[in-house]
Amino acid sequence: MNYLELQVVFASEGQPEQTQLQHWLDTALYGIGRDTEIVVRIVDEAESAELNHDYRGKQGPTNILSFPFEAPDIPGFESELLGDLVVCAPVLAKEAIEQGKPLSNHWAHIIIHGVLHLLGYDHIDEAEAEAMESQEIAILAKLEIPNPYITG
Repeated sequence: MNYLELQVVFASEGQPEQTQLQHWLDTALYGIGRDTEIVVRIVDEAESAELNHDYRGKQGPTNILSFPFEAPDIPGFESELLGDLVVCAPVLAKEAIEQGKPLSNHWAHIIIHGVLHLLGYDHIDEAEAEAMESQEIAILAKLEIPNPYITG
């Protein structure tokens, strides 16, 4: 079972409900073979910008930040926590408009993108980016959401 803790610090129109977020998480985590826990925190631009600066050294808000859980080095310690996802709702809304995508589809994509980061995927180099994007596309297809990387 995948447990979702939802923290809504900023509410906006078109934001998914907990059941929708849970469905996306379950789809992204299907087949990993263990129970998980993920915290999803929905924030405004100010909190996103502060976290982006503090943890990535980058200026301004970003659509999502992923914080994988790092287990302490304690014998016998176990945790189902994968980590935290911090989503900036205003940035997502702006991106969806700019990219001509339904807001719900963009939310699904960004949540899945964040989950893949928690599972160890990254997009630092081209090969990693291609592997991550192919996973995103496959998971989104299960949700009947078109490939987000096709433009035009």
